[in-house]
Amino acid sequence: MTSAIRSPWLAGFAVVAVVHLVLNATDAGPWDSITKSLLAPLLLGWVLEQRGPRLLAIALGLCFLGDLFMEFENLFVVGMAAFAGAHVCFIWLFVQRGAVAKLRERPWIVLVYVLAGLIVVAWSWGGLEPGLRPVIPFYAALLIGTASTALAVDVRAGVGGALFLLSDGIIALAEAGRFDPEAILTGLAIMTLYIGAIAQLTVGILTKEKRTLAAGPDFDPTVRTDCWPRLPERSDTPR
Repeated sequence: MTSAIRSPWLAGFAVVAVVHLVLNATDAGPWDSITKSLLAPLLLGWVLEQRGPRLLAIALGLCFLGDLFMEFENLFVVGMAAFAGAHVCFIWLFVQRGAVAKLRERPWIVLVYVLAGLIVVAWSWGGLEPGLRPVIPFYAALLIGTASTALAVDVRAGVGGALFLLSDGIIALAEAGRFDPEAILTGLAIMTLYIGAIAQLTVGILTKEKRTLAAGPDFDPTVRTDCWPRLPERSDTPR
């Protein structure tokens, strides 16, 4: 995994993430919107370089569309739909890797996240626009699904799922007027959590894939079901 961490795609993501947070804090439009829309594609480039799971690549592509559409007020729900598709991909990926069986052994994970989701929905409900009310519970269920299945499969990916739930929970509360959506601190919190979410999910999934493959083909035969053919690992030793 050492050579993977040194990828220019991942380095580019780290640089753009820091630049975006600075621009976000200074309200430097439209550059903050541009850098925001570069985050998921940079991680997507890394996933493709590493021949990672197709579902992860699709999820990141949908995150990019969600980021893009949410920059336009009249396309907010379309952006939510794109993110909903991303969460479906995340959930299905983790289900393929045994999340359901593991959650049966640890049902408290689902219970904790369901409680958290209900609190956010209930707190935001009274302030939501009528057009958003049917969407929020459905989207909250997807966030709970991602967070629960991710934690069941991998701790790092589970952290990413939890951060996603927190980030989008703040968005819902801001839309309901529970937080000031124009406040710098609100925007920084949302984006810091979101950047951490997609980074931890991506790194967690790819690390888990490599660890499983290194353990041998009989360790987990499902791990290759949605991956591109893998290239030979590059040696870290100079030629």
